[in-house]
Amino acid sequence: MILLAGNSNPVLAEATAKYLGAPLTRSSIKRFADMEVFVEIEENVRGKDVYLLQSTSYPANDNLMELLICIDALKRASAKKITAVIPYFGYARQDRKPAPRTPISAKLVANLITAAGADRVLTLDLHAGQIQGFFDIPTDNLFAGPKMSRDIELNYDTSDLMMVSPDVGGVVRTRAMAKRFGVEMAIVDKRREKAGVSEVMHIIGDVSGRRCILVDDMVDSGGTLCNAAEALLDQGATEVSAYITHGVLSGNAAERIGNSKLKELVITDSIQPTEAVLATKNIRIMSIGDLIGEAIRRISHNESVSSLFN
Repeated sequence: MILLAGNSNPVLAEATAKYLGAPLTRSSIKRFADMEVFVEIEENVRGKDVYLLQSTSYPANDNLMELLICIDALKRASAKKITAVIPYFGYARQDRKPAPRTPISAKLVANLITAAGADRVLTLDLHAGQIQGFFDIPTDNLFAGPKMSRDIELNYDTSDLMMVSPDVGGVVRTRAMAKRFGVEMAIVDKRREKAGVSEVMHIIGDVSGRRCILVDDMVDSGGTLCNAAEALLDQGATEVSAYITHGVLSGNAAERIGNSKLKELVITDSIQPTEAVLATKNIRIMSIGDLIGEAIRRISHNESVSSLFN
């Protein structure tokens, strides 16, 4: 087994390698003057089982091209099997046609990864579960929920806890988390007028006197979370925190979170946090290196991955 990493998230790659007790394969990933990507694998991978770790986060197109070119380099170097480990799968929000004459970019990206030569995909908390079906190769979708649950048990009193979905689309994820703790859940009903802007309408459920935890798969601008926290507190919640898998946090999102009424935002390192995110006092990073590493180990040894979440 060989572990290779692109440039998108070296910290997570090192944590995964440490868990597996295996060094990262030496490689050179450079840019020409016109920003073309050049990849050279500096170790023999012939006949090897290679796991290529690369999130397609910002800059999404650069990191996607790195992923595709790394896969091609490995294929041409006669790697036996190539597993694309993509902790954050970019373009996942474009999983359907929301209007006439629009693309389904998630399917296009899936086709590109398959055509480049990947034999398997390992990812985390896809924005839409049906994206697994976009791939014509085996695809494992890991879940950060169990790891988040253990963190909640360590840091929160669960006696007055309530899980909250920030929108209708996240109800299934939030219900699963509420079921783990045997607590009730609420839903924030919001109307989005345009991309990146959300308006909280009202809360479905009684949150008065409750410690609320918002659960979602990603946070981008942070507007939804901040508005939801304010609405929950207005409805009588004692405090509001959030557990989100992918901290996209584009633009001035970190500043917005820092100035919000959120007690704490916990995100994983599926996307390498920026300096602004690391400097924000109420944002905490939870490493998933052990989760990714264990999934890789199980795939390599032909063991069950789904049993990780039983």
